[in-house]
Amino acid sequence: MTVTITPRRAILVLLAVITLAVVYVLGASRSGGAPAAASTLTKTVRISSTQPSLTQPSSTQATGDPGITVGGMADVEGTPDTLRLDLSVVVTAPSVSEALAKANGSADAVQKSLLASGVAKKDLQTSGLNISPDYAYSNNGTPRLKGYQVSESVSAKLRDLGRAGDAIGKAVGAGGNAVRVNGISLDLEDTGALVSAARDKAFAEARAKAQQYAKAAGRTLGDVLSIAENVANPSPIPMPYAAAAGAPVDMAKVPIQPGSQAVSVTVTVVFAMR
Repeated sequence: MTVTITPRRAILVLLAVITLAVVYVLGASRSGGAPAAASTLTKTVRISSTQPSLTQPSSTQATGDPGITVGGMADVEGTPDTLRLDLSVVVTAPSVSEALAKANGSADAVQKSLLASGVAKKDLQTSGLNISPDYAYSNNGTPRLKGYQVSESVSAKLRDLGRAGDAIGKAVGAGGNAVRVNGISLDLEDTGALVSAARDKAFAEARAKAQQYAKAAGRTLGDVLSIAENVANPSPIPMPYAAAAGAPVDMAKVPIQPGSQAVSVTVTVVFAMR
């Protein structure tokens, strides 16, 4: 039998062979056979796409380096804004009731005068009361009761320093000869802005030191790891003045010079180094 292969028949045979090959490959893939290389490639891509943690330790923490610890200090001066007045009235009388009544009257006059001069009620305080017997002694030292002494203390904060001298003079005049001016002092109470300025200066000093040390060590300065501070507020400055009983007092003619006081801030800062 003679088989004649024409060009058309040859093309049909070739297409049939290609179709059989494709069917074989697809069947093998579905049955989990030959194409293992494709599965391996997929796993490799997934591993390489994993992202590192966003939280990375600093170079100092990673290496166990304790970093660099430095200190800074700054003083910022301000003008005192408060005058503290400490006075008392002292009265002696034959009986306790009489002495107490006179002392009450004198102390009340002092307080009313200070309030009239602009002292706020929250800044005016009765700070002490003392009642004691008053003795007279004979030549041989024998005591004799002659009456009772009552002392009432008043403290006040005068926040208008321009009027402080006048306010004290009027208060002493209102209380009369029973008044004792125990002392006055100047204080700086509103320290918020001064402390903030001192913090900035103290931290800048600490950073400058740290940068210098890091440069000397051939390294660069890293993040701040910790900050500790100590704030020293100014203490009231006593003014050397006291008025004894019966002494003529005119504080209105005594100028009050507030001077200046300083707020101090000390910081300890730990920096990382790279």
